[in-house]
Amino acid sequence: MVNSALRFLQLAAVAAMAMLASPASAATEIMWWHAMSGELGRQLEKLASDFNVSQSEYRIVPSYKGNYTETVTAAIFAFRSRSQPAIVQVNEIATATMMAAKGAIYPVYELMRNESEAFSPAAYLPAVTGYYADVAGNMLSFPFNASTPILYYNKDLFRAAGLDPELAPKTWPEVGAAARKLRASGAVCGLTTSWPSWINVENFSAFHNLPVSSRANGFGGLDAELNFNNPVMVRHIAQLVEWQATRVFDYSGRAQTAEPRFQKGECGIFLGSSATRADIKANSKFEVGYGMLPYWPDAEGAPQNTIIGGATLWVLRDRPRVEYKGVAKFFGYLSKPEVQAAWHQNTGYLPVTRAAFDLTRAQGFYDRNPGAAISIEQMTLKAPTENSRGVRLGSFVLVRGVIEEELEHAFSGRKSAQEALDAAVERGNRLLRQFERANPDR
Repeated sequence: MVNSALRFLQLAAVAAMAMLASPASAATEIMWWHAMSGELGRQLEKLASDFNVSQSEYRIVPSYKGNYTETVTAAIFAFRSRSQPAIVQVNEIATATMMAAKGAIYPVYELMRNESEAFSPAAYLPAVTGYYADVAGNMLSFPFNASTPILYYNKDLFRAAGLDPELAPKTWPEVGAAARKLRASGAVCGLTTSWPSWINVENFSAFHNLPVSSRANGFGGLDAELNFNNPVMVRHIAQLVEWQATRVFDYSGRAQTAEPRFQKGECGIFLGSSATRADIKANSKFEVGYGMLPYWPDAEGAPQNTIIGGATLWVLRDRPRVEYKGVAKFFGYLSKPEVQAAWHQNTGYLPVTRAAFDLTRAQGFYDRNPGAAISIEQMTLKAPTENSRGVRLGSFVLVRGVIEEELEHAFSGRKSAQEALDAAVERGNRLLRQFERANPDR
């Protein structure tokens, strides 16, 4: 009886000690809201899981919140109710908007400095650091998934149409000729595109060394004015409109809605993000070819270089201090060459550090995967100009929506290319002026 009682007390004491010890030893959870689904979402979750396994103090908890706009909107509402995550993934066109939210963001260069974690902008590709840094060169957000649009094509459909399956069309006239042959051989559509404004206005302009706006595409100040309704752009959109009539080009909608059409073999040529490579490889049942974005050969300065898309990781304020230590550790982990190289190789996103690019090349990845280096070659084709550095305009999420709405008016025949682009510029400039008035201190 005594022994039983003593044994019970011993067990109770052990249990009590375990209960007391658990909170102290439990890993600090860090919420990471993101906008990646499908294969990219699985790769993102693997990054978080690998970091969690690599140490025991912190646990990154990824949470999918919808597309980029839905994710950043959710974070804004959450911040107002003090339920925001420590990390949120924000697409590149919302950079100016995030920079204006000074009280809500914790600049990454400050975070890494305060937490004594190594972080050097010089380690990252210039095209990345220039986009996400302030005028002093300080990195405001953490480069995570940088992409640029490239051309994909269905080699099986090319063979059926009598086209060379090893030769990607390089110019817009070549694309048109190939797309017409694809349609004649029975393809549902010759060419389609995802992200209509990002690819056919923003990157088209950069690749032809043309401005999207004044003031170095917004990098020079909030008083920038849109001016992309130039003759080269008008001709390009007018050509797409003409091709739309016979589905040589077939508009498939905004964002990534065109991608499944290419994966299913409906369209022989597809303009999309380099980061769709993972999904295309996983879901397509045909041989895929790759090429650079097409250009108009008579346009002076073309081809120049394309600009990045994708997103970075922004850190939000008003979280417990212990979480920020974990965020800094996580960013340090993501910066490792082997981690960055694997992310690049598994997704198609650009290797954002020089070391990751060098490691990928040394591992023979580009030799084994023809076309995988096209995005990098295209980004570094020429030294960036004011027209090809990127676009940093306030409320550009809304501006892009206006551009795409007007492009849809053109593709449906409701407006001419000139009328649609003129309207996009006029409406977009009104949004820029509203943003400028709301941020007089910047």
